[in-house]
Amino acid sequence: MGITYIEGEVKGPNGKNTSVRFLVDSGASYTLLPQADWRAIGLAPKRTVTFTLADGTQIDRAVSECHITLPQGEGHTPVILGEGGDEPLLGVVTLEILGLVFNPFSRTLQPMRMMLA
Repeated sequence: MGITYIEGEVKGPNGKNTSVRFLVDSGASYTLLPQADWRAIGLAPKRTVTFTLADGTQIDRAVSECHITLPQGEGHTPVILGEGGDEPLLGVVTLEILGLVFNPFSRTLQPMRMMLA
């Protein structure tokens, strides 16, 4: 598994935005914003979700929504509201919303191939 970072911008309901350097994490469901970033753009918790970490530990985190812009696309996505020490992650739900997939060989984001049934 390669490590890839991507620059993005997030915007909150108050119209404020901030730049974030995300670690692309194909093992993470949701995108995570560090506390300073989600507070800067005015996000508020909408619900709490229990997440299971790779080691089996369960943690509760507040979840909200924001607009995200990446070089490959933009859209509205759910985000985990990080707590102290949490790092920014770009998860697969956001990638799917934007119609993107992570190519682990080239370590790039690419358009998703659409399959018609």
